Order: sequence, then C-alpha cells, then structure tokens
Amino acid sequence: MNTWEADLSAQRINIAIIGLGYVGLPLAIEFAKKFNVTGFDVNEARVAELKRGFDRTNEADSNALLTVMQNETDTATPSGLSFSASLTDISSCTVFIITVPTPVDQFKCPDLNPLLNASKMLAQVLKRGDVVIYESTVYPGCTEEECIPVLEQASGFVLNDDFYVGYSPERINPGDKVNTLTRIRKVTSGSTPAAAAFVDKLYASIITAGTYMAPSIKVAEASKAIENAQRDLNISFVNELALIFDRIGIDTNDVIEAAGTKWNFLKFKPGLVGGHCIGVDPYYLVHKAQSLGYHPQVILSGRRVNDMMGQFVANKVVKLMIANDIKIKGAAVLILGITFKEDCPDIRNTRVVDIYHELSQFGLRVDVFDPHADSDEVKKEHGIDIVKHVEPHAAYQAIIVAVAHRAFMDLDYSGLKSPGGIIFDTKAFLDRSMVDGRL
Repeated sequence: MNTWEADLSAQRINIAIIGLGYVGLPLAIEFAKKFNVTGFDVNEARVAELKRGFDRTNEADSNALLTVMQNETDTATPSGLSFSASLTDISSCTVFIITVPTPVDQFKCPDLNPLLNASKMLAQVLKRGDVVIYESTVYPGCTEEECIPVLEQASGFVLNDDFYVGYSPERINPGDKVNTLTRIRKVTSGSTPAAAAFVDKLYASIITAGTYMAPSIKVAEASKAIENAQRDLNISFVNELALIFDRIGIDTNDVIEAAGTKWNFLKFKPGLVGGHCIGVDPYYLVHKAQSLGYHPQVILSGRRVNDMMGQFVANKVVKLMIANDIKIKGAAVLILGITFKEDCPDIRNTRVVDIYHELSQFGLRVDVFDPHADSDEVKKEHGIDIVKHVEPHAAYQAIIVAVAHRAFMDLDYSGLKSPGGIIFDTKAFLDRSMVDGRL
C-alpha cells in the first residue's frame, strides 16, 4: 500500500474529478477546500465557462467557485481548484474520481459508453499507487466486471498490485439547496480493506453528515440502485392510485392527505418521473437481474406505470377540453415547465415531452415555457422550440402546470387562459380553486 494509506495531507494528495456536471462540480468544489483539485471534462465549452466562474447547472455558488479557484493561485494555500480539458493537466494527480453519466439507450438497456470511455482515457495517465474512485450509478458488479478490466488492459497495470479502486455512489439531488453534498451521508467502499479505509477517510474529510463503509464494492453499487428503484416504485403506486381515483371521481391528493393522518403512511405524490436517476437507474438493476436469469416483476411494473403518466395527463386534458366544448384541432395549449423537477435547469429524461408529443398528435398547437431550461439544449435534445416568455391575453384553451417552478406561482393565469379554457395541475401546485383538474 502507498503512503496515502495513513496520510490525507494536502501535500500528498492531488485529486482529479472526471466529469463536471451536476455531480462532479459540487464534489470538486468541496474537495478543493482541502486539497489540490483539477476538474476535468472533455467538453471544452463547459471548461471555459467554469474558468470564468459560470455554472449553467446552478449547482455551484459563483462566490464559492471563484474562492476555491483563487486558492489555486495562492502558493501559500495547499488547496484549490482548476479546470482543464487536457489529460496532461491531470497526469500528476494521485486520486481520480469518475462522475460521468450512466444513461440508458433507446431500448432501456444500460449505456456504459461514457463510463468505459472515461476509464480507458484515464488509464493513459494512471500511475502505480494511484486510486480510482467511481461515483457513477451502475448495477452491482459493473465496477469489477466492466471498469477495472478496461483500466488494467489499457494501462498494463494490475488491480491491488499497481493501483486501487473505490466506489462511492453519488447522492446529489439537483436543485436542492438544503440536502447538499456535504449534508448527505456517503456510502464508500474499496478494492481492498486498506483502500476502502482510505476512500472512507477521504470522503469523511468533506462530508459533515458522515460516511458509511460498505463491506464490498458490489454492496455499495447495489445500495444506490435500490435507493432509486424504491422511490420509483413508491411513486408508481400513487400514480396507479391516480389512474384508479380518476375513474372513481375523487381527488388523489385528498385521499393521500386523509391516509397521511396515520403515522406510518408514506405521503408520496403522483406525478411525472424523469431525471437522471429515478427514471433510469431501475433499468440497471433489471439488466443485472436478467443477465442472471431472473426477470423482475415489481420493478418493471412500476416503470410501466410511471412511463405512461405523460400520456394519461395529455388524454385527461383533452377530455376536459371536450367537456368544455373546446374544439381540439388547432387549439392552443401552454405547457409550463420542461425540466424534470422544479427550480432546476436539468432536462435529462424529462417526461414532460411525453405530454407535448401526445397533445401534438391530437392536432393541438403546443407552446412550452420554462424560465430555467436552456432553449438550445431543449431543441437539441428533444426537438422542441420553447417560447422565451408568455404574453398576457395569449388566450390558451388549456394550460398545463407540468413543473412546480416558483416563478409559475406569480403568473396571471386568468390573462393567459381564454374564456372557457382549462387549467390542469400535475403537481397540485396552484390553489385548488384555480384549476379544472390535477393529478
């Protein structure tokens, strides 16, 4: 084992964070308060923006970002943060933390290309004694079965003889300014007991909520996979209730409030399930189970329910419009929000697009307004042109609140809606007296 086993001094540890998105950047900032950190990303435009102190994800506070960047230029301070898109600039690092995305493909199968490409790239600068830590969400066994062989083959090194590996699943909640990185307990693990102890000690130096050392890398991987699968299933249950209660003619939120008077009832709310975790990670667990000959029933059932909610919302809106004698073909509809959650610019795997496409197939003219989303990114990812602002007296025949952005609370809905138009609230966000329907 290397000298880092018992020493976390800033003089001995240089950290490279590979991937500067919603996970990597906050991690880089926190570690840079104690160590020398280089934030690396293959997206040169992203690196250039961060060098100017601008973070388009809104996860990083500009002042905090500029402060740790300033430390890098202070030779008296053995810590600080710099950014680069060049491998040469991370070649002297001793700890590499990989935080790249792990999406699914069009067939809902794990797409490991970003993770394996990052591993192959990192192998070019890997040195004896280095530690590689993965944070990307994967299925149990992925680190040891897929990532480590790539590191060994591309570098010529042998795990636990020449280098070591850790796994510590990310738990970032985009847009959450309360449950931030340092306030969420961190699960850690390593390829040897000593490596696991080092990884745990490293994270414990910045995580005020504490750490939990899992007994193996597979256990740490599985813990993250089931976190999101459990939440997905809980939401799918109340979404299915919403489908049932709609047919009965009662309000799902009323039922949840009544049931919530019992101390052990979990008050999950119905809604669209998107984003980079909950709507994606269960498929990683399914993939692993199926590779072992088991076809999951409950997990896939929950996914099917959640994936149909956009279609249900669109059809419900059309039925409400018909009930109000509104001509469907050519009617104007406004969808408020396209990000996957409130007050956050993240559009990854947003299920609002399901509402958009379903309504478009009915022949409606659909506008989408979201003050947090990047219009160019939305166009590139989803082929949708979002409107820059909404005009008073726009006379929309239907308005759908798809995302509960705080800014939507102040809109003049009476001015936006045409006489006889309807408002559908997917988030139970607006005053109940204002809406014609909600999940």
